[in-house]
Amino acid sequence: MQTQLPLWNIVPHKPIAMSTIWSQLKPFRFAILLILLFVVIDALHLAQHSLQLTRPEELTLTILLITAVLWITEAVPLYVTSLGVLAMSLLWLTPVLEKAGQNIEEAIFFQAFFGDITLLFMGGFVISALLNKYGLAHRLANWIIHKTGSEPSRVLLGLIVVSALLSMWISNTATAAMMFAIITPVVMQYPNAPFSKALVLSIPFACNIGGLGTPIGTPPNAIAIGYLQQAGFNITFAGWMLFAVPFVVLMLYLLWRMLLRSYPSEGIEIKLELQQYDPGFSPNQKAVLLIFSITILGWLSSGFTGISTGVVGLLVIILTFGTGLLKTPDFRNISWDILFMLGGGLCLGAALTASGLTKTIAEAIPLGTGFWPILTLLMVLGALMSTFMSNTATANLLVPIAVSITGNEMIFAIVISVMCSSAMALPISTPPNAIAFGSGLLQAKDMFIRGITITIMAFVLAFAAIFIYKSLL
Repeated sequence: MQTQLPLWNIVPHKPIAMSTIWSQLKPFRFAILLILLFVVIDALHLAQHSLQLTRPEELTLTILLITAVLWITEAVPLYVTSLGVLAMSLLWLTPVLEKAGQNIEEAIFFQAFFGDITLLFMGGFVISALLNKYGLAHRLANWIIHKTGSEPSRVLLGLIVVSALLSMWISNTATAAMMFAIITPVVMQYPNAPFSKALVLSIPFACNIGGLGTPIGTPPNAIAIGYLQQAGFNITFAGWMLFAVPFVVLMLYLLWRMLLRSYPSEGIEIKLELQQYDPGFSPNQKAVLLIFSITILGWLSSGFTGISTGVVGLLVIILTFGTGLLKTPDFRNISWDILFMLGGGLCLGAALTASGLTKTIAEAIPLGTGFWPILTLLMVLGALMSTFMSNTATANLLVPIAVSITGNEMIFAIVISVMCSSAMALPISTPPNAIAFGSGLLQAKDMFIRGITITIMAFVLAFAAIFIYKSLL
């Protein structure tokens, strides 16, 4: 039997000085001061009087500003901020809405964290786990790259195609890590050759672009779809791919040509030592391929069958864990932080709508300036903000505003998601970028120059596509 220590032996004798705590918070002092300022302004109702807002709108604006500060500075993890949005909506906003005479259901805030979009993305994570656990993603990558031969431009194209294709269905971070494991031995054969940089840059850039192709490819896609659903627009899985895949293909081609032109491959013959696989598939691999095929078919046909993509994702989760293909540790390894970030964004949208702030913001936007200036502003903001902060957080902040602009909600929301995923100029812009930069084979200027070029190409292509679309209406 252990003797319990007295309380005074556990608690430190010397209290922690407030100066020590304040010094530990030094990186986030500006964020803390801003949040305190917003709280004081709300308490004094300064925004309510100066901006002619109702009390619910004023409080929601305060919640929005606090959330923006935390998402931009990352003073706390992004998913914690998302849960904070839920807490502020329930404990702070709901009583104010009820006092204002609005009959508000708390369920609208909870639903944001476990709705159709969440289940769709969770199903995507499960598919990703299946393909990685049973080696099918790696096997596909090996097979495609093997078919490219040893000619440098073909190998580069193979890397781009595989990275983008896999990123449509599995985590772009996992894809980038896997592809670097395959290509690193080749790069080390020519560490000083300019073409080695092309090989290294092709993987993160293709992963970022490929994620645009499906609703589950990257969080901004799901955020745009979720807000559009709240606004009464239904975009099916197949409908998203119908316009996104051609855009992705064209962007990948431009990426390939840009890298070939920027980094010559003369005098290089690439010899890949790829892992050899048995020609057949194991029973578990066959089961995974069957589940993957049925899932994709279910997602693509959701507009015809009436079974939502979220329900399809739910059935996949039940089937894979129920049959034992995935185990409890796999369930624990699901990217729950991403799911909570999605939920936080949708919860913020629910708060903006319930308080009426989205309508007020839409009315304040000078629509008289015309469609194109507003579109340009949203695209520039999406690209600029996502360069320096999480593209998920950027989408969560900009898409609600875009959806509030009556008449072009779908165009604005989609183009923001595109630009958020096309911003890749810095190592911190996306996880695949960080992996590439961490290899030590690149300088920041290499990534910056090529990344900015891709962002500009995406901007021009998206702008041109919308111009053609509007011309045909």
